[in-house]
Amino acid sequence: MIAQQEDLLRAAQNGDKDACQELILNNNGLIWSIARRYFGRGVDPDDLYQLGCLGFLKAIEGFDLEYGTQFSTYAVPKIAGEIRRFLRDDGTVKVSRSLKERAMMLRTLRQRLSAQLGREPSLSELSEASGLEPEEVATAEAATGAAESIQKRSGEDGFALEDVLSAGAMEEELVEKIALMEAISHLSEREQTVIRLRYFHALTQDKTAKILGVSQVQISRIEKKALQTLRNII
Repeated sequence: MIAQQEDLLRAAQNGDKDACQELILNNNGLIWSIARRYFGRGVDPDDLYQLGCLGFLKAIEGFDLEYGTQFSTYAVPKIAGEIRRFLRDDGTVKVSRSLKERAMMLRTLRQRLSAQLGREPSLSELSEASGLEPEEVATAEAATGAAESIQKRSGEDGFALEDVLSAGAMEEELVEKIALMEAISHLSEREQTVIRLRYFHALTQDKTAKILGVSQVQISRIEKKALQTLRNII
């Protein structure tokens, strides 16, 4: 984790709204990339994005800075879990029995540790006591927790997701990011995959080619065509 992001996370966990806004903007591509997995299930893309942002805020709140794991690794299941929970409550997505059992075990463990420690256990403490990886703990808790409203206020100053999504001076930058993600959705499935691997995961053309089972030359052609399409759309 870079020092700047760690400083932002600490500030956000102490109720700094500007820090939360900056973290969301910095991770906007990540949130959209996860929300896109659930397109075509009867929910508006913007609503899926807002649900993803809510999950992201929960990740900020629950992340243990002392554990040493990457924040993005912890945030991904929280973002996806918030969207899955909404879809599950609407009857679209089912949570597996094994995941429910793991979540029940973690709830019991959390209660026991809370009684022993006199406070809520940290992610690292839950991970150590359960024998699960931090990401596995986050996935289980995110997939089975209760849904919350985007109007719910949190933090010491009391801010809601709606406040974060209406960032004032940052609005223009946010609109540009949303426009980019919308443009990417118009690419073919193969083109979207190449763009995600190359620009969201920072893989080389050679590594991307190996993952997709094609030549580096083919990846170069697909990428060039996709970028030109994006320029035309935007």
